[in-house]
Amino acid sequence: MKKPVKSWLIASSIASLLAVPGVSFANAEVEALTKDPKNFATWGGNYAGTRYSTLDQINFKNAKHLQPVWTFSTGMLRGHEGGPLVINDVIYIHTGYPHKVYALDQATQSVIWEYVYAPDKGTDQSQVISVMCCDVVNRGLAYGDGKIFLAQGDATLVALDAKTGKIVWKVKNGDPKTGMTATNAPLVVKDKVLTGISGGEFGVRGFLAAYNIKDGSLVWKKYSMGPDDEVGLDPEHTMTWTDGKMAPVGKDSSLKTWQGDQWKIGGGTTWGWYSYDPDLNLVYYGSGNPSTWNPVQRPGDNKWSMTIWARDVDTGEAKWVYQMTPHDEWDYDGINEMMLIDQEMTAKDGSKHSKLLTHFDRNGFGYTLDRVTGELLVAEKFDKAVNWATHVDMKTGRPQVNPKYSTQHGGVDVDTKGICPSAMGAKNEPPVTYSPRTKLIYIPGNHTCMNYEPFEVEYTAGQPYVGATLNIFPARANVKTGEKESSNHMGSFTAWDPTTGTIAWQFDEPFSLWSGMVSTAGDIVIYGTLEGYLKVRDAKTGEELYRFKTPSGIIGNVSTWTYNGKQYIGVLSGIGGWAGVGMAAGLEGDTEGLGAVGAYKGLSSHTKLGGVFTVFTLP
Repeated sequence: MKKPVKSWLIASSIASLLAVPGVSFANAEVEALTKDPKNFATWGGNYAGTRYSTLDQINFKNAKHLQPVWTFSTGMLRGHEGGPLVINDVIYIHTGYPHKVYALDQATQSVIWEYVYAPDKGTDQSQVISVMCCDVVNRGLAYGDGKIFLAQGDATLVALDAKTGKIVWKVKNGDPKTGMTATNAPLVVKDKVLTGISGGEFGVRGFLAAYNIKDGSLVWKKYSMGPDDEVGLDPEHTMTWTDGKMAPVGKDSSLKTWQGDQWKIGGGTTWGWYSYDPDLNLVYYGSGNPSTWNPVQRPGDNKWSMTIWARDVDTGEAKWVYQMTPHDEWDYDGINEMMLIDQEMTAKDGSKHSKLLTHFDRNGFGYTLDRVTGELLVAEKFDKAVNWATHVDMKTGRPQVNPKYSTQHGGVDVDTKGICPSAMGAKNEPPVTYSPRTKLIYIPGNHTCMNYEPFEVEYTAGQPYVGATLNIFPARANVKTGEKESSNHMGSFTAWDPTTGTIAWQFDEPFSLWSGMVSTAGDIVIYGTLEGYLKVRDAKTGEELYRFKTPSGIIGNVSTWTYNGKQYIGVLSGIGGWAGVGMAAGLEGDTEGLGAVGAYKGLSSHTKLGGVFTVFTLP
């Protein structure tokens, strides 16, 4: 049985400050900026993506005295994801599509320059909006070589002069007419700017691309699935976790896991975050769900969707890969951030490791890997309500699927009920933070479950290629134990030990947390909520120290910096994104917005639309 295109997709379619270094020093400049806590120079605050600041003026003792000191309206109503960059005292903020970028003067809180998106000839704005899944959000800007980089919704990468906002160059990274869009935050590494692609719900084959920072020329592009050369796999030297050890992936490791040419429309898009280890010269990121959402139509493991990647920045070649959710049946998109931490740990086999990669996947498992070798060290549930799999087999690295919650096992046109987590994941895209003082990772959790009914769908370029109907609802189970409970809370603030894979402590939140967190040397963790609160908690105990209701729900990431020697905190509010797509796009049916509308119906009584940047400090 074939079903019509979901109406949410149709509805949404209507609806003297910076020095310019030489290109060879772009990488060193960004790294130097991130080491000076007066700046917040990348999406993650640093290349490792820890979102930790050494600032401590605002701390667990005085955070209760915080107050908002100025605000700035972005002039846009849809969802505001990502966060501000602060480079040498200039604040850069952005909006979703159609974009605006502002450079703000902190002394006067005024606009230095404003970039206003204008479509290229042949680009239809409403058509672009119609193929942007889950609102028209954008996850942020990048800086390097005296330029501000924006991956625009129409899949154009644009480089702006950081002093003037004028376009230096722009390049087409994809074609919206085939469903390609861009929502990720780019990353500047060496003489390159890295960016990905969105569109897994339209059969887009995902890739990561590296462009020359000077002129926008393509250096390399590597796909998530397909022939070895296009994916950047060396059959003998690219490694993966196999039978309890690392082993070569072998020839045609991707092609063998797809039926016929399905890999050409296989998804695995790259719309999340990218981290970088300068010592190893490796970039780390995740690939998303395979297309379609109907697993019956695409037999096999569908490699290398749902995968953690470690690629050489110079060549794009993969050093190692690890697939978290083979043959995904639930849309557990694997794009969440890869955070790189240096912490001593002893694995269960007695081996010692210190250069770690941590990842909290939509599938509900928290992973710790050796980022040098790719060895799997930890894979444990960070929300004990998760039921689609009993555990991850540490020898094979494969999750052990519970047939009761397998949509493949249920089959086409069968509504498999009570799957936890929902397709939104036990954590969605908002990034975690790590404090080297507590040695804990703080997770913005999403505590929801779903009913999932796959249906047959045909591929047509530029049309939705989803093939599933979802209903999403509160998990009604304890995050720490998994035991049933009556609470309808949909979010969790969770502190996690990455070396043992255990929850240190946890606090419920009324709604899913959709805001990227920041931790500091002041032993605090700062984040936003869908109702619109900026909250500060004690990093050691989780005690709430401060809250302030901003003008709209927060799906943006928090940043912190100093200006004239004083510490500030800033965040974009503006409800939208997947959780707020009902409000942002004017949708009403429970299954619209891929199930989000029904799940978050109560949100509209707590907040309304509107993009505002709010800055806080101590009196």
